Amino acid sequence: MAESRSSDTTGKAWFHDIYNEPDPRAYFRRLGPLEYEIPHHAQDVFRRTRAERAAIGTDDGEGPVTVLDVCCSYGINAALLNHDVSLAELYHHYTGPEADSLTTTELIERDKEFYASRRRADASPAIGLDAADNAVRYALAVGLLDEAYAENLESASPSLLLQRALGRTGLITVTGGVGYVTHRTFEALLEWTRRPVWVSAFVLRTVPYEQVAASLEARGLTTRTDASRTYPQRLFTTVAEQSAAVERVLLAGDDPAGLEADGRYHTRLYESRPSLV
Repeated sequence: MAESRSSDTTGKAWFHDIYNEPDPRAYFRRLGPLEYEIPHHAQDVFRRTRAERAAIGTDDGEGPVTVLDVCCSYGINAALLNHDVSLAELYHHYTGPEADSLTTTELIERDKEFYASRRRADASPAIGLDAADNAVRYALAVGLLDEAYAENLESASPSLLLQRALGRTGLITVTGGVGYVTHRTFEALLEWTRRPVWVSAFVLRTVPYEQVAASLEARGLTTRTDASRTYPQRLFTTVAEQSAAVERVLLAGDDPAGLEADGRYHTRLYESRPSLV
């Protein structure tokens, strides 16, 4: 297991130094050896959920479903949702020798062409939300995001522009951000949504989701999960991190055998939809 530089009060390693670089190369170099994989598992789930959300339509005849990704970082979920590319290809794209030789400006120009050539016909308008301003700036510059907001809704209300964007949003997605953000962020988001909005969230089993689900329920969204199904996130960085995760899973009443006990964080998928859907 690799050494981590810091951890939060739950014992989970934080990688502050890679989340807000001018481009995502350090992010992929650091997380690659840890086999960080949750965006891969989310790719098909988010595409399927987007199609199901689009099928219900709205009375105002909206176009493609607008997707808002919470804790979007460098736009990785948007890349996988809207482009014919895999997470494995992104690891190769950003850690290979060609990427190492480029300046950030040169990498942005290369990425504009890279993503434009792989854009899917069913691509959705993509909005990114993350407190990391450099990360969202990169995602916007290369065309992964149509709108990007470097805002922290844990401590402030959405800006006027974000409020307007939320009025167009039909699906909110998140992979691993719950814990960094709480029910306060979701309450702030849903206060300004106007169309029927769905929420699709991958949440670590070490992180409680009940308060978020309660906030969504108060706004007419029913949350469901398949308790028998988990999705691996990444390897643990240290024995101490694994021990802390196992302890929290046991405290939550879950069984870590074959999952966290075998060396990886695991997530559970929570789908929240209007009660009549």
